[in-house]
Amino acid sequence: MNLNRKITLLFVCVALGILTILIAISLYAFRSYSIASSTAHVRTAAEVVRVHLTEAMIHGVIDKREQFLERLMEVKGLHTARVVRSPEVTRQFGAGLLRELPADEVERLVLADGKARYILTDELGTPMFRGTIPFAASARGTPNCLQCHQVPEGTVLGAVTMELSLEELKRQALYTIAGLILTVGLFSFFAILIARRLILPVGRTAQAVEQAVERALKGDFKGEVACGTDDEIGHIAVQTNRLLGFLDDGLSRISGRVSQLTGRTPQADENQLETTIDMVNGLADASTFKQAIEEDETKAEIFDRFGQILEERFDIHTYTLYDAIGPKQLEPVMVDGEAGAPCRWCDPQILVRSEMCRAKRSGHAVDGLARPGICYAFRSPTEGSEPLRHYCVPIMQSGSVGSVVQLVAPVSEAAKLEACIPYINVYLREMAPVLEAKRLTETLRDSSLRDALTGLNNRRFLEEYVDTLMANAHRRNIPLAVLLLDLDYFKVVNDTLGHDAGDVVLKALSGVLRQSVRASDMVIRFGGEEFLVVLQDAPAEAALGVAENIRSSVEKLRIPVGGTMLQKTISIGVAMHPEDSETFWQAVKFADVALYRAKEGGRNRVVRFTSDMWEGHAEAY
Repeated sequence: MNLNRKITLLFVCVALGILTILIAISLYAFRSYSIASSTAHVRTAAEVVRVHLTEAMIHGVIDKREQFLERLMEVKGLHTARVVRSPEVTRQFGAGLLRELPADEVERLVLADGKARYILTDELGTPMFRGTIPFAASARGTPNCLQCHQVPEGTVLGAVTMELSLEELKRQALYTIAGLILTVGLFSFFAILIARRLILPVGRTAQAVEQAVERALKGDFKGEVACGTDDEIGHIAVQTNRLLGFLDDGLSRISGRVSQLTGRTPQADENQLETTIDMVNGLADASTFKQAIEEDETKAEIFDRFGQILEERFDIHTYTLYDAIGPKQLEPVMVDGEAGAPCRWCDPQILVRSEMCRAKRSGHAVDGLARPGICYAFRSPTEGSEPLRHYCVPIMQSGSVGSVVQLVAPVSEAAKLEACIPYINVYLREMAPVLEAKRLTETLRDSSLRDALTGLNNRRFLEEYVDTLMANAHRRNIPLAVLLLDLDYFKVVNDTLGHDAGDVVLKALSGVLRQSVRASDMVIRFGGEEFLVVLQDAPAEAALGVAENIRSSVEKLRIPVGGTMLQKTISIGVAMHPEDSETFWQAVKFADVALYRAKEGGRNRVVRFTSDMWEGHAEAY
C-alpha cells in the first residue's frame, strides 16, 4: 500500500471515528433532552390537573373531572392522563371512580412515599415516557389544602399519571442526526478530497524517490523524480534529481577510469555500482598482492603466491605458469598448484622449442576461449571428459616474453573464466615489473657469483655457499675432497702469445674440469690460473683418481691458438675433510700446501696432503 492510500485511509478512519462519536453524542444528547423535556411537560401537566381539581372542588364541580381528563387526552403526544386517590382521601370523601384506584405498583409506591417516579418504556416500537407525580397536602397558598382535607400537612392526597409519546421527538432526533451526519460526511468527504489533493504530490514524490532508489541499488542512477509542485516537496524532487545526476556522473567517471586500469568494459545489463566496486576491490587486492611479492625473495615465491590467488580468489585450479629459460626454452614452474610438475596442458616440445608456444612467439594473449584451436600446442583431452579451453597471457620483461600464464577450463566454465580475465590481467600487470626486478636481481647476483670468462662459479660464490656445503656434509656424515689446481707455466702463455691466448686456454681447461666431475661436485675459478674442485662424498682414493684423470686429460689436451696448437700440464694438490682438516678453509689451505709440493716436485703431478707437509713447515707457507 502506497503513501497516498495510507493517508486517504487514515483520513477516512478519522472521519468515520468523528461521525461515530458525533452520532453517539447526539443520540445521548437527544435522549437526555427528551427525558428532561418530557419530565418538565409531565410536571406542568400534573400541576395543571392539580389546579383544575382544586378549583373544581371549590366551585363544586368535582364530579365533572372526568370530562376534563378526557379533553386533556386530546393534547398531541399525550397518551394517558389519570388521577388516583390516596387511602386518606377515600376515607374522608368515600371511594371515587374505579379508574381512580392505583393501577400498578408504581402508583402505589408514589402514594406510599410521596416521591415522583419517571419511567421510559417502549410499547409496540413506540417510545413512551411515563411520569407519576404525587399531590401532597400543604397549609401554604390559597386555597389551603387543609381547609378541605382533614389530614396532616405533607400527607399524599393522590397522584397524577401522565404517559407521553416520544415518537415525534424520536423522529425529529433521527432527522437531525441524519442531517448532521450528512453535513459532517459531506464536509469530511470534501476535506479528504482537498487533503488528498494536497498530499498526492507527497505520495507521488515518495513513490518516485523509492523507484529511483531501487534503480540506484541496481546500479542505474539515471532515474528522475518528477517535480509537480513548487513547495518543499518539489524542492526534494529537484535535489534528489541533482544527487542522482551527481552520483551517475561520478560513478561513470570512476567506472571509466577503473575500466581503463582493468581493461574490463561494464555491460549494459550489469549493476554498474557493484561492477565498479568489484573492479576497485580487484585493484586494491592487486596492489596488496604487489606489496607482498615485492618482499618475496625469488621468482618461485612470486609464482607460488600468484598460484594461490588463482585458486583462492578466482577458483581456478587448472593452470600452468611457465618461465622463459633463455630465448629458446620454457620451464613449467607450477602446474595446477604443484611446483615443478611436468608439462600437462601443452605439447612438451614447447619446453625446448619455445617458438611453438603462440603466446611466447607473438607476445600477445592467446584467447582459446573465444577461438578454440587457435594454438596448435595446446592439448585438450578428446575422449572420456569434457573438452577444455585455454587462455594464455605472456608477461613481458624488458621487451620480450619472460613468463607465460596458461589458464585452462572446461567448456562449461569458459564464460566464468572469461569474466575473470580482466581481473587476472590486473595481477599480471602488477606482477610483471616485480618479476623483471627479481630477474635482474638474480642476473646481477649470478654475474657476481660467476666468472664471466669461463662461466664457472667464482670464489665469492664459494664463500657464500660454504656454510650450506658444510652443514649438508655434517648432516649426511660424508667426506669432502678439496682439489686445488694450477696450470703449469701459464704466465709464459700470456707473456708470449698474449692474454687472448691465455683466455682460450682457461676456457678449454674449464671445459675439461666440468666433464671430469659429477653434477653434484663444484668447480670454482679460484683466481688467475688457479681452480678449485670440491668433490662431495668422495673418499681419498676416489678423489686421487679424479685428480689423476683431470691431470691426464689436461696433458692430452690440444688447444688451437693463433694457428698453433698449445699443450699444457697442470699440478694438483688434494686434501680431505674431515680426515686432514677440522674446517673447510683449513682443507683448502692444506690442498694449497700439497699443490706447492707438486710444483716443487716437477709439476704435472697430483700430490696428496700429509700431515708431515705442515708440521715444522707452517711458517714457510
